[in-house]
Amino acid sequence: MSISSKGLHITGIDDRRYWNHIPTDESRFHSIAYLQQTWWFEVDGEVEFPFPAGSYSVFFRLQLGRSSKRFGRRICNSEHIHGWDKKPVRFQLWTSDGQHARSQCTLNEPGKWFHYHIGDFNVENSNSSTKIKLTMTQIDCTHTKGGLCLDSVVIYPSKYREKLQQKGFLRC
Repeated sequence: MSISSKGLHITGIDDRRYWNHIPTDESRFHSIAYLQQTWWFEVDGEVEFPFPAGSYSVFFRLQLGRSSKRFGRRICNSEHIHGWDKKPVRFQLWTSDGQHARSQCTLNEPGKWFHYHIGDFNVENSNSSTKIKLTMTQIDCTHTKGGLCLDSVVIYPSKYREKLQQKGFLRC
C-alpha cells in the first residue's frame, strides 16, 4: 500500500515559500513534495484498511536533493540541502489496537531515494480494519532545514524489509 505526499498532512504545504509539488517520473504518483526551507518540519498521515493477518513494515520514501534530467541524464541538485545533520528526524506510528513504534535517523545521503523505516505492526484479525497514524518530525527551531523530497509512505509485508536492505534502499 502506498500513500502519496498529497495524501499526507504536511505543515506549511500551502505556502510556496516552504514547499512545492513537483512533477516527476521518479514517483508512481508522478508528483512529489519538495521542501525548500522550514524551521518546523512535520508530516502526519493516517490510513484505515482491512489488512490481511500478518506483520507489516511502514516507511517514508525520501530523497535529499532535487532530481532533474539534463541531456537525458539524471542529476541531483544538492545546493539547498541543509539542517538535516543537526538533529535526527523522528518517526512514529500508532495503530488502533494500541501498538506503537518509533525510530529516528539522521538524513545524510543526497541523490538517492531511500525507504526510512518508521516501524512495524502486526495484524491478527483480518476481519476488521486497522487504523494507522504516523508522523515524521524534526522540530528544532534553532536552525532551518531544506532540500528534501517526499514521495510517499509505503506499507509492505515485513518480509520485504530485508529485500530493501539487500538492495541498499533501506535506512534506519
